[in-house]
Amino acid sequence: MQLPEAKVSVQQVGREGEPLVIIDNFTGQPERLRQMGLAAHYQSAGADYPGLRALADPSYLDLRRDLMMQIVSRVFGITRGIQCEVCAFSIVTLPEAELKPSQRIPHHDHSDARRIAIMHYLDGPESGGTAFYRHRRTGFEAITPAREAAYFGALQTDADEYGEPPAAYPAGDSERFEQVGAVEARLDRLALYRGRQLHSGIIPDPAALSADPAKGRLTVNMFLLGA
Repeated sequence: MQLPEAKVSVQQVGREGEPLVIIDNFTGQPERLRQMGLAAHYQSAGADYPGLRALADPSYLDLRRDLMMQIVSRVFGITRGIQCEVCAFSIVTLPEAELKPSQRIPHHDHSDARRIAIMHYLDGPESGGTAFYRHRRTGFEAITPAREAAYFGALQTDADEYGEPPAAYPAGDSERFEQVGAVEARLDRLALYRGRQLHSGIIPDPAALSADPAKGRLTVNMFLLGA
C-alpha cells in the first residue's frame, strides 16, 4: 500500500519551548484503525485516566519507521533506540461530577525527558484535542525531577488558597494554570510531546461523552521510552 504524503510540523510550546510534533495523514487508513478500536475490549483505565482503555498493537508505527526515528533523534535527542511502553485505545468517559481533584487540573505523565507521549486522534475537531499549560504559581510548563517537590508543594498552596478545583475538565485559563498551546484533533493526526509537559485533553462537550467507541472520544495513546 502506498502511503499518502505525511505532513509534519514541529512547534515549540510556551516560554520553555518544549517540542510538539504534529504528523497528519499518518497511516492513510484511519478507518481500519477505527474498526480495530470499535472491536477492542475495554476496561477501566485505573485511578488516573478518566475513562476506558483497551490494548492496541503499536506495530503500525512501522509504516513510518524512518520518519519516526528521525523525529525522536532530531527533535527529542533520543539516538540510542526507543521502545513502546504502552499502547492503548482510549475513551474519555467520566462525568465531570465524578472527577477527582487531580483530574480537574492539567497533569504530566512522567518527569523523565526520555519518555515521549503519542496521541493518535481517530476523530475530527469536534472531539477536541490536547492543550498545554503553564502553572501560574511556579511558572513551570514541564515538570522535571528537579522541579517535582516545588511543583507539588505549590499545588498544595493552590489548594489552600483556592480550594478544590471546580468539578470540570480543564479548559483554557484558570487562577491556577494558563493555557500556552494546543493541538486540534484531526482524523489520522499524530501528536508527539514529552510526557513531562503539563497538558490535558480538550473536552468540548462533557455531556456527550460516551463509553461506546463508535460515539465516544476515541484515540490511541502511547508512551515511548528512549534508551
